[in-house]
Amino acid sequence: MADSSTQSITIGAPPERVVAVICDFPRYPEWTGTMRRVEVLARDEDGHASQVRFTLDAGVLADEYVLAYSYAEDLSRIEWRLVAPSRMQRAQRGAYDVVGNPDGTCTVTYTLEVDLAVGMLGMFRRKAEKMIMDTALKQLKHRVEVPGATR
Repeated sequence: MADSSTQSITIGAPPERVVAVICDFPRYPEWTGTMRRVEVLARDEDGHASQVRFTLDAGVLADEYVLAYSYAEDLSRIEWRLVAPSRMQRAQRGAYDVVGNPDGTCTVTYTLEVDLAVGMLGMFRRKAEKMIMDTALKQLKHRVEVPGATR
C-alpha cells in the first residue's frame, strides 16, 4: 500500500453538523465536483452506511468503486477501505477525524492512502493526493458553513 497523506481544516460549525454532512452520502453529488452518483448499499445496526458505491467522473479519472465504512462510537472518527479493486484503484484506506474546538468550531483531519491500478510516479501521486484532499476539505467546509450550497 502507498504512503498515507494527511491534511486538516478548521470548519465553523460543531462536530455534529460536520459529521451529518460527511455521513449524508447520497447528497455528495450536490456539493462535490467529481461524484456523479453515490448509493448506500448497506447499513450497520446503528443505521450508518456500512457500504457505499461511488461513481466518480473527474475527466480523465473515471471510476466506480465500493467503500466499507466503520465509525467510532461517538462518530469522532469515520474510516473506510476499498471493498474490491476497481478499474483505477487496487486499494484505498482513509479516515476523517472530527474534533471539537473550544470556540465552537471543529478541526477535520483527512487521511488518505490510495494504491492506484495505473502507474504514477511518487511525486505525481503525492501531488494528486494533496489536490484531492485539499478540494474535498474545502468543499466539505463550504457545504457545512453554507447549508444548501452546491458546487
